[in-house]
Amino acid sequence: MSVTPRKFNTFILFKLPSAWLCGVRIKSISSKTAITTVTHRWINQNPFNSMFWAVQGMAAELSTGAMVIDQIKESGYKISMLVANNKASFTKKATGKITFACNDGHKIEEAIQKTIATGEGQTFWMQSVGTNKEGIAVSTFDFQWTVKVKSKG
Repeated sequence: MSVTPRKFNTFILFKLPSAWLCGVRIKSISSKTAITTVTHRWINQNPFNSMFWAVQGMAAELSTGAMVIDQIKESGYKISMLVANNKASFTKKATGKITFACNDGHKIEEAIQKTIATGEGQTFWMQSVGTNKEGIAVSTFDFQWTVKVKSKG
């Protein structure tokens, strides 16, 4: 795989500056799993002394979307991608370093193959769970991604 956490973190700096400023970083990525982190700080806090839910959402979405971006690149086709839907639940205050892990990379390849074969858009759900340093889940995000091969024109 040609993508590295360093390359993706540079991408975040230039293409997602609000995520960069809030401290969202990719720690590892493969075709099946991606891990992102973000640390509770003044810049990303809410009035309740924990991490703002949208910052958690940025880190969670990146753990899913980074794999989509990478697998699209690997396919060699021009394919559009978009979050069509999302849902989240919060189970504990997010303080300290929060690690988001997505292990749903296996869902991407099938959708990409189908859109290339049919030309029709494909949708699939991916989940990212955020845990604190004690390993306790603080939030769970589900993202419905759509992919569609771009028409030649």
